[in-house]
Amino acid sequence: MISKKKAIIYGVLLVVITFLITSTLNIALGGKVVISKDTYEAYKKYNKMIALEELVKDDFYQETSDEKLVDGAIKGMFTGLDDPYSQYYTKEEFEKLKEQTSGSFVGIGVYISPTSDDDHITIIAPIEGSPAEKSGIRAGDKILKVDGKVVSAQNSDEAINMIKGKKGTEVELTIKRGEQVLDVNVKRDEIVSKTVEGKELDDNIGYIKITSFSEHTNKEFEETLNTLKQGGIKGLVIDLRDNPGGLLNVCKDIADSLIGEGTIVYTKDNKGNTEYLKSDKEKLGLPIAVLTNEGSASASEILTGAIIDNKAGISVGTTTFGKGLVQSVRELKDGTGYKLTTAQYFTPSGEYINGKGIKPTIEEKDEEKQLDVALKWIKEQISK
Repeated sequence: MISKKKAIIYGVLLVVITFLITSTLNIALGGKVVISKDTYEAYKKYNKMIALEELVKDDFYQETSDEKLVDGAIKGMFTGLDDPYSQYYTKEEFEKLKEQTSGSFVGIGVYISPTSDDDHITIIAPIEGSPAEKSGIRAGDKILKVDGKVVSAQNSDEAINMIKGKKGTEVELTIKRGEQVLDVNVKRDEIVSKTVEGKELDDNIGYIKITSFSEHTNKEFEETLNTLKQGGIKGLVIDLRDNPGGLLNVCKDIADSLIGEGTIVYTKDNKGNTEYLKSDKEKLGLPIAVLTNEGSASASEILTGAIIDNKAGISVGTTTFGKGLVQSVRELKDGTGYKLTTAQYFTPSGEYINGKGIKPTIEEKDEEKQLDVALKWIKEQISK
């Protein structure tokens, strides 16, 4: 005997199938309906999933949840893209994603990302002054376990939930650093992400460090830059080392105040459509040196490329991370959401940097010397 719940499901499926058939009706002969091949294939490809859903519900040793099964199926669809940056989020997960761009949360203070090199969760950079940085965690470390449980890029959301917790409690991370495997205990704390810091160095040269591109970064940047300009700076160092990126529109606004009229970045989607992000403000008019390393990713690379290709300045340090893909983040009506790679981006000169990064204008592998090299270049430009 069919349960009431199954009867409802079958009823819904019957309506859907009827709609598919009647809406694409081509010929009706002798009581037979002919539908297009595309419509038939569109329905047929879900047969297996529907059959397996019923099998799981009937035979799984515990009671199943329709919501979890549906979420799992949708997550699997995004996993099938073989793209480490595309992901479906449950309502709770999407709230946490939004939290990351708001600038305040309780955790250990790291930016993480999957990479195409392996299935490990990679630390792009620890937040400056965070518990993670104080515990010795570095950019490039791979998270193998959280409190003894094995984690991977495939269950990164679960790993994030395990890493977060109540303020004052500890979490143990097992990390891989090169050939070393280390256990690191980190005490959770409230992380307030101030993303911009600035100061005036010797010889009237300004220094601004941007740690990420979040909602308030442009406002912080404008305030810091204006203060430095009022102090009469003659050159500017922008430190993007270990900056994992963030919001494209924020990056665009910052570039807009530096490079003058020109192209910041352009994107191409899967149909070959090209979209240009342009700058239209006055040029800063001062020599700019950008500091980069392997932790400079995404929006950091867009800003670096915009400055170099528009001849507004140079970069000093080491090659950047190499993320040349654009993600669109959408929230759905039920509070769930997704992040989907929708385009590739190119620097103004046409360079596609995904997987290879941006090589510095002046390479300096010693991090302690990078600022000095940048200052030397700026001083040479000022004296011309």
